[in-house]
Amino acid sequence: MTKPTRSYVSSVRAAAAAETRTQVLEAAAELLREAHFASFTLDSVARAAGVTRLTVYNQFGSRRGLLEAVFDDLAEKGGLPRIAGAMAMADARQAIERLVVIFCEFWAADPAVGRLNEAIAIDAEFAEAVAARNERRRELMGVLVDRLCAGRRIGARARADAADLLFGLTGYAMFKALSANRSAAAVCNLVQRMCSLALQDLER
Repeated sequence: MTKPTRSYVSSVRAAAAAETRTQVLEAAAELLREAHFASFTLDSVARAAGVTRLTVYNQFGSRRGLLEAVFDDLAEKGGLPRIAGAMAMADARQAIERLVVIFCEFWAADPAVGRLNEAIAIDAEFAEAVAARNERRRELMGVLVDRLCAGRRIGARARADAADLLFGLTGYAMFKALSANRSAAAVCNLVQRMCSLALQDLER
């Protein structure tokens, strides 16, 4: 007769933990938007979230764990799950154009995204985590380049060069550099044109 009560208590605790996690992630993202990255600590996030440092530690394990969780949360909210739909498109060219839109919108969606990318210059541990995520984008471009080249004799070096160019063009650093005097939509259009030019040699 005690099982329903235990199950209820367990559900309540799980819901409370999930709510606390969301609260901490939102506070952490807000802190990134407003403050210098150097001030981003478990203590400062705990204060901003109105919880104890131990609570933050128990949820995320470390500063890097928290940063990675914030990045993943921003990715979810910023539309990166749409990547799966782009990769499922039959036309590789159209898929690349769609990925450009997805990444440009992600880079522009939240100032915290930019702060996290800029943080790699001063935090080697987090830079490693961001680099791993960026490599996934390079892999996506490689898959699409291979699809574009299917049935034609195009060497591995040419394919790798094209994938690397697409990777560089769709990254945060490029988006930031081009955004200095352009709207996000204008940057997206320009990056799409540059990606098209990068693929021309493969389609001859």
